Amino acid sequence: MQGNGYLRSKADHCCYFKKVKSSFIVLLLYVDDMLVAGADLEEINNLKKQLSSEFEMKDLGAAKQILGMRINRDKQKGTLKLSQAEYIRKVLQRINMGDVKSVRTPLASHFMLSKDQSLKMEEEKDFMARVPYASAIRSLMYVMTCTRPDISHAVGVVSCYMSNPDFTGEVDHRRSTTGYVFTMANTAISWMSQLQKIVTISTIEAEYVAVTESSKEMIWLQSLLTELRFDQVMNVLHSNNQSAIYLAKNSAFHSRTKHIDLRYHFIRSLIEEGVLKLVKIAGSKNLADMLTKPVTIEKLELCVASVGLQE
Repeated sequence: MQGNGYLRSKADHCCYFKKVKSSFIVLLLYVDDMLVAGADLEEINNLKKQLSSEFEMKDLGAAKQILGMRINRDKQKGTLKLSQAEYIRKVLQRINMGDVKSVRTPLASHFMLSKDQSLKMEEEKDFMARVPYASAIRSLMYVMTCTRPDISHAVGVVSCYMSNPDFTGEVDHRRSTTGYVFTMANTAISWMSQLQKIVTISTIEAEYVAVTESSKEMIWLQSLLTELRFDQVMNVLHSNNQSAIYLAKNSAFHSRTKHIDLRYHFIRSLIEEGVLKLVKIAGSKNLADMLTKPVTIEKLELCVASVGLQE
């Protein structure tokens, strides 16, 4: 690729790009799968000829599917959508849940899992041993990662028990969840829902840790978008906790925060250097809520619509 004039992205080594006239040709590589995108069809065809001369490859034409994701393009409307509906149906069939009824939220607010629910009878344990629990969770993790941020929290909750689905010996945790979602053109491009690595002792500290972890992803996105010559690079990070924002902007010593690990003060240097702005967002508009806790149907509908998810 580099021999043919393409640059290798420093932010993602599986991405190669080349400036052609007023646009880019971008090649994405994943093991032996390849996706080429660009506005100049002639340049794309030239690239495919160059690649074919170097190694054996199969040209599947216009991209319709990659890595279990269906690609739907509507040139008249100028839209491009990714879907894993077919993959999800196959997963449901594999675990004998093809006929289950759908629900409007992935996790109800009253739903709780605990080690106290451990199965007691041998018959129940024998039954659970035949349930493909871990396989189902792994499949859901892939869906969550690729196209469905709305199920992230639910998958995180049930995956805590993946190594032992009958809950025996599972230790309940007291850790908070970091959740973030980044959007461009009203579409989610990056998201995460993950238990924090430390036990925080206050809401402020939990939010502060979440802000710092989110800032790391923003820096990576800034790097990638800058390489691809985007005019407007995202630099505003929202948090719905005013105290965490104040803590990030004020480096003064405070007895209530002196125990916080120094690595989480990384956000302060980013703000001081102008790399990003930390701004308050109302809780009712916080899209990341669906990644960290069960939300109402109305809030979930707002979140999924705001990140570009459609039925």
